[in-house]
Amino acid sequence: MPLNIVLIEPEIPNNTGNIGRLALASGSNLHLVKPFGFEINDSRLKRAGLDYWQHLNLHYYENIEAFFNKNKDAKMVFLSSHGAKNHWDIEFEDHMFLVFGKESVGLPESITENNSDKLFKIPIYSEHVRSLNLANAVSIIIYEGLRQLSI
Repeated sequence: MPLNIVLIEPEIPNNTGNIGRLALASGSNLHLVKPFGFEINDSRLKRAGLDYWQHLNLHYYENIEAFFNKNKDAKMVFLSSHGAKNHWDIEFEDHMFLVFGKESVGLPESITENNSDKLFKIPIYSEHVRSLNLANAVSIIIYEGLRQLSI
């Protein structure tokens, strides 16, 4: 039943470390797509994922194309503040890939434009907030998926 967390070009080591801890706690797999905005041995990444990193089911990809080529038959949904549908509308399935963009700009336009039917957002109820922290967003989506799959 594991879900797959995909981070496209993550930039902030603390977020990636926290998401790694979340992946392990939730029984999810973590997929990291290069380039990263940090070195994988960054002390901030290790501190956030302290004692957990070596236990992760972790997959690295050299670029976006390599990720999509390797996982071309996988069921995927994409998370973006530009999505038209709310995350509650995701019909979670075992082994589903949940794809998130980088902290500064989100998913590349090529992905959002080509997958508009599979593009979801977490609703934000304040005009003063542009987006949620990536680690928080991943947590919301993962635990909603686990809730739905356990019903």
